[in-house]
Amino acid sequence: MATRPTPGKKSQETLKASPTGQKTQPRKVPSRRSKAEPDGQRTSASWTQDPEGVRRDILATARAEFVENGLSGARVDKIAAQTSTSKRMIYYYFGDKEGLYRAVLEEAYAGIRKLEKNLDLGALKPTEALAALTGFTFDYHADNPDFVRLVMVENIHHARHLATSSKIGALNSSAIDMIREIYGRGLEDGVFRPGINPIDIHLTISALSFYNVSNQASIQQVFGHDMAAPKARLRRRHSVIDTVTQMVSV
Repeated sequence: MATRPTPGKKSQETLKASPTGQKTQPRKVPSRRSKAEPDGQRTSASWTQDPEGVRRDILATARAEFVENGLSGARVDKIAAQTSTSKRMIYYYFGDKEGLYRAVLEEAYAGIRKLEKNLDLGALKPTEALAALTGFTFDYHADNPDFVRLVMVENIHHARHLATSSKIGALNSSAIDMIREIYGRGLEDGVFRPGINPIDIHLTISALSFYNVSNQASIQQVFGHDMAAPKARLRRRHSVIDTVTQMVSV
């Protein structure tokens, strides 16, 4: 007499019959416990294995969130949900939402400063070097509108997060040093006129590059002019470079 299976008992292994009638090897049914693993346990392994990678992921996601919603509207739980970590872990490494925002600002400024240092402007004549730096700055702002928006957000908060950063000052001093070196060479060569403060040169370059991105929407609505259109952008780029080089030339 065949034995009936005991009601209520389910095997953790399933036997399958092959087309030839032979039984295949038992297939284990995945444990439900692995699916119910706490979030903290899932993320701790990835953080331990690649802490810098997870940190970069958090900063990239946070940058997009702050750009879209500003500091006040950004949500840390939303950032955590889109990364391979947890809200608790974000607070552990960045302190709080403002600490995370500050880290995003520092990384944003570090990005443009790092690229500036790779320009090798010392190999160019002063006027060419200043033109190259101006063109680079214009292009960087146009290609990275999120950088412009982050700076706009920080100015809404009166730069109080930059004021509490231990890195921002050192990061941005190189921008003025670079212009000071170019301007000094131009004075020695007699191609630049004296009496100009390097900070004023930097402010002119930055202002013209920044405005081309920050005011795109309003200019489009008021004048019907698309500042982001390829031809308009190229024409404006040439105009900005010419403005800056004429500002310092003899």
